[in-house]
Amino acid sequence: MGLPSTEWLVRPVAPIDEATASAVLAARFGVRGSVRDLGSQQDRNYRVRGDAGEYVLKVANPATATAELRAQCEAVEHLAGALPGLRLPRAVPGADGDVVQPFPLEGAELACRLLDFVPGEPIMDSRYLAPAVVARLGTLAGQVAAALADFTAPDPDRLRPWDLRNALDVVEALAPHWPDRTRAERVLSAARTAYALVEPHAKDLPVQCVHGDITDNNVVCETAKDGRPMPVGVIDFGDLGTGWTVAELAVTCTSVLHHHGAAPASVLPAVRAFDAVRPLSDAESAALWPLVVLRAAVMVVSGQYDVLQDPDNGYASDALDREWTMFEAAVSVPAQVMTAQLREALGRPQPQVTVAPAHRMLPDLPDDVPALDLSPESDDLHTGRWLAAGAEADLARGRPAARSRHGEFRLTRTTIDTTDAPATFALGVDLHLADPLEVRAPWAGTLTRHADGSLDLRGEGPVLWLHGIAGPPASGPIAAGQRLGTVAERDGRHILGLQLSTLTDRKPPRFATPDLAAGWLAVSPDPTALITGRDPGQPPADQDLLDRRDRAFAGVQEHYYDEPPRIERGWRHHLVDTQGRGYLDMLNNVTVLGHGHPALSDAVHRQWRRLNTNSRFHYGSVVELSERLTALLPAELDTVFLVNSGSEAVDLALRLAWAATGRQDTVAVEEAYHGWTYAGDAVSTSVADNPNALSSRPGWVHTVAAPNSYRGRHRGAEAARYGPEAAARITELAAQGRPPAAFLCEPFYGNAGGIPLPDGYLREVYEATRAVGGLCIADEVQVGYGRLGTHFWGFEQQGVIPDVVTVAKAMGNGHPLGAVITRREIADAYRSQGYFFSSAGGSPVSSVVGLTVLDVLRDERLQDNALAVGDHLRGRLEELAARHPLIGAVHGSGLYLGVEFVRDRESKEPATEETAAICDRLRELGVIVQPTSDRQCVLKIKPPLCLTRRSADVFAAALDDVLTHGW
Repeated sequence: MGLPSTEWLVRPVAPIDEATASAVLAARFGVRGSVRDLGSQQDRNYRVRGDAGEYVLKVANPATATAELRAQCEAVEHLAGALPGLRLPRAVPGADGDVVQPFPLEGAELACRLLDFVPGEPIMDSRYLAPAVVARLGTLAGQVAAALADFTAPDPDRLRPWDLRNALDVVEALAPHWPDRTRAERVLSAARTAYALVEPHAKDLPVQCVHGDITDNNVVCETAKDGRPMPVGVIDFGDLGTGWTVAELAVTCTSVLHHHGAAPASVLPAVRAFDAVRPLSDAESAALWPLVVLRAAVMVVSGQYDVLQDPDNGYASDALDREWTMFEAAVSVPAQVMTAQLREALGRPQPQVTVAPAHRMLPDLPDDVPALDLSPESDDLHTGRWLAAGAEADLARGRPAARSRHGEFRLTRTTIDTTDAPATFALGVDLHLADPLEVRAPWAGTLTRHADGSLDLRGEGPVLWLHGIAGPPASGPIAAGQRLGTVAERDGRHILGLQLSTLTDRKPPRFATPDLAAGWLAVSPDPTALITGRDPGQPPADQDLLDRRDRAFAGVQEHYYDEPPRIERGWRHHLVDTQGRGYLDMLNNVTVLGHGHPALSDAVHRQWRRLNTNSRFHYGSVVELSERLTALLPAELDTVFLVNSGSEAVDLALRLAWAATGRQDTVAVEEAYHGWTYAGDAVSTSVADNPNALSSRPGWVHTVAAPNSYRGRHRGAEAARYGPEAAARITELAAQGRPPAAFLCEPFYGNAGGIPLPDGYLREVYEATRAVGGLCIADEVQVGYGRLGTHFWGFEQQGVIPDVVTVAKAMGNGHPLGAVITRREIADAYRSQGYFFSSAGGSPVSSVVGLTVLDVLRDERLQDNALAVGDHLRGRLEELAARHPLIGAVHGSGLYLGVEFVRDRESKEPATEETAAICDRLRELGVIVQPTSDRQCVLKIKPPLCLTRRSADVFAAALDDVLTHGW
């Protein structure tokens, strides 16, 4: 401890010109080729491209003994045998068979080795690392640690600065040399605190040979199909030696912390993965985060010292910022909190802290104080009430006393239109009172008043923090039961905040972010007993809900995301999960008005109380809804069928065509989806929804080419050929004795990602269909109801009038409601098939839903909003396309948009895996969006029509972030 000098430090090797390196390379290893300096902090590394292959020439620092260099090569061979799939830098023997060769330089003799070049790329920059990549780093660290457990490396005579057993010595020796005294003192203080947390466990930490530097820069990666860099090899064994096994993981975790978007919890996938390969003991899990802090501190002071000694070393200089970023992240959370979070991630039990007050804090408070429900599932926080600044006080108003709940994710802390996860997890309790009751000390201790008005009382147990006390005594000793003051007024109520903390060196936050909730909870005991006299206990968490879903719900009914958030609330174009994380909903085209619309909920509530039955009864709402629908369509479309869904609507539309024409053959467009009923599935040709869609079609279904002007067989101006070709196919079928009963098509090509049909397409195809006696069906299930902005119905932008229109989704704003609108004679033709009835279609509740949706669309001018905000968003997306080559095209109109990702703009190779990964990363940033099209390479952008310009900008910025920094 406290080394007297820095003589043990390794001085960097002087620069070596490439000609000298080439000469030694040829003389000692018989290899000739180009040589390029790779940079290093202390050694000299050169990439060699020779006739026989690629290598790395490493000229060792003179402080490294030859025995150490040989041990590194032996360790690589040992790992090659134990982990045959791992890419490793195996040594090439020199002319005399020795892997270590002399390297003469200016009268001295250094040692060098020639190593196989390990193919792949390190994660050299600070791009975002996905959890899967972080987990792979942890797996590699665990595999190497487990494989080296039976390998012995010679201990050098010198102190090894990267051995974390020496970390505090290194920091104390180097920090005094740092010109920035403020930062130096901060690092030194953090290192001392961290070492004090490690020291009690040091004797229980296993010691073995470790690689010592399995970091983002010392693994090589292959680019996975989704574009993520997946580690496949380990290089640079220069820090090989004896050390704590858990230090191997600490080093890996530290390297994650400088990457874009990384936070302390970002390392958890690595920790879980390491533990799965090489289980961590309790002592190791307790020491892990303090070791991360020590590793970051060593990197910071070493990097600064290296630059002072060698100002021209660009490799060391370039690392300074990321090293400081790692340190800042490592100390941003107390080590005790991170240790508890690590235990939670590993499934280890948390230590319990009990609180036993000696005196009632509020003697005049009744024992039974009701708890406010401030969670995302609260029935009291509907219609956006949770966004109001005084929402909590408003809920408590009118009661003599009410309390919040400790350990609750509060909806009232949720934020929207931000990519940052809010701190929603309550670490304390708020007591709301109608009258300013007296507060007394629950135990004896020392009271401290703080400038912000808060108090802390320190006794034998946890520190008690108090907020909202008027007239407290001066700082100093306090006896149990001594008066502390009265509850102060805030937000028209008297509110007392209480919080307990086992941390004695800092004031804890009052709320934690969900990623660290378990860690903060472990150091924040429940203070409820201090005011009620009893501990209410924690409500059980339903952590196995997804497992229960998988057991009870048919698996073919898939869910979004592999690890989906549990969504229990929606408001306008936002969703909220049970941890209070708000998400921007860019996907829900069903809820055209937005989530939780009060007009709709009120209308349904009124109607449910009054009547709900079926449409065979006579009542007004079904008539009014039918009239309102026909009034929105051309005059000849005058007759309405009401059904439960888009699938039923399409199925019924086909049956109408069959009944009216007396035949069944139907023409459908490829790459389309129309529903799951027998008939709807038969005409659905999307292989994304059914891989066998084209081969399993019944004989009465005939397809025409998808009119995709971006990647179909005809592109750009050539897309005008789709219409005549489809018309010719219909004429051909008639000539073959199979005239189609119907042609079915979305009037705006939705399943492919929101691509408009070529101008005149429907006019030509409709004319051909009608010429052979068929009917034209417009599937408006997705595109209708003003989503396009420019038109209420999709067929309007093609200048045609269909014979049958199907509509659903938006029609009920999520309520099961759909319609088929047609001409009277077509509807009457169905009499030949019997009667038609839909139990919920046209029910009083469903009809009121449909009417209310139309009212809100009109009154809130949502079609106009779709046009204005949609145009703005499309402009933002096109600007992104100009900067990010992964975007091949931006499709769509209004708020029916698609962003198509391609690996190459010329070949248009679909970036399918990248699209899925981008959606995962966007979810982490608080944006819900999913892929569409047969190639699953298009972002499906169909938000509620109440989307704001601000939210559109948030989405565009989040997408820019992902495309810039990785996914």
